[in-house]
Amino acid sequence: MPTKLLILAVSINAVLGQLLLKRGVAALGGSTAMKNLGQFVIGAAQSPWIYAAVAVQGFGYLLWMMVVSRVKMGVATASAGAGFYILMALSAWFFFDEPLAPLQWVGILLITAGVIFVSLNAT
Repeated sequence: MPTKLLILAVSINAVLGQLLLKRGVAALGGSTAMKNLGQFVIGAAQSPWIYAAVAVQGFGYLLWMMVVSRVKMGVATASAGAGFYILMALSAWFFFDEPLAPLQWVGILLITAGVIFVSLNAT
């Protein structure tokens, strides 16, 4: 698999894992459920959403190992991060109806541009 495609797969995998985790935590009762940590942990241990999130993120570590074996760590992190920032914001907006203010979008775009610049001069 080409390295650029692998980096994109890492970003998508990270977003998917976070979306599954958010869904699992919401199914357990969200922040209200966290008031009783013991019950929350037991509920999480029985949640298919949490298991799916852990499985996806575990697979992501395998993908990540492949990426860092091919490119410098700083470049790998910057490249995967650039995709993650945009994809996560769009996914949270689409799946969970989480709005972002225009200034927040500017910040996401500036961060993304910065990490792209880091990866451009990779050798």
